[in-house]
Amino acid sequence: MRVSVIGGGEITDEESVLAESVGREIATRGHDVVCGGLGGTMWAVCRGAAAGGGRTIGILPTGSVDDANPHVDVPIATGMGHARNALVPLNGDAVIALAGSAGTLSEIGFASVYEKPIVGLGAVEVPALDLAEADDPADALDILEDAVAE
Repeated sequence: MRVSVIGGGEITDEESVLAESVGREIATRGHDVVCGGLGGTMWAVCRGAAAGGGRTIGILPTGSVDDANPHVDVPIATGMGHARNALVPLNGDAVIALAGSAGTLSEIGFASVYEKPIVGLGAVEVPALDLAEADDPADALDILEDAVAE
């Protein structure tokens, strides 16, 4: 399965550790990571996936594949800016939402509109949605694997 991981472009050290753990968990289960391909959450989740032997797909807002972080295996340059936020959740079978801001919220919105299973992990609050919450990366993947299998 492809798991889209969304979260902030600027994150704390603690959030980086969590994102890296998410990437590693996805990879060790044999799934691919889809993300925005740049820094912050995207860098950390790709670094974790790479450490776990997984494949990473970065859907970039810029027009150059050279802008991808060094842990992206398959960079996709869109040249779309923030409009690419629709493509990140739509290219996954399921979504893990980590702490972020407006861009992350837009990706959660697209995932919800297109009925993708979404799990929040960490400081993610979306009052208008009944977002499933996970306790840790393994719990998040358990929830998503069950949802996709249904």
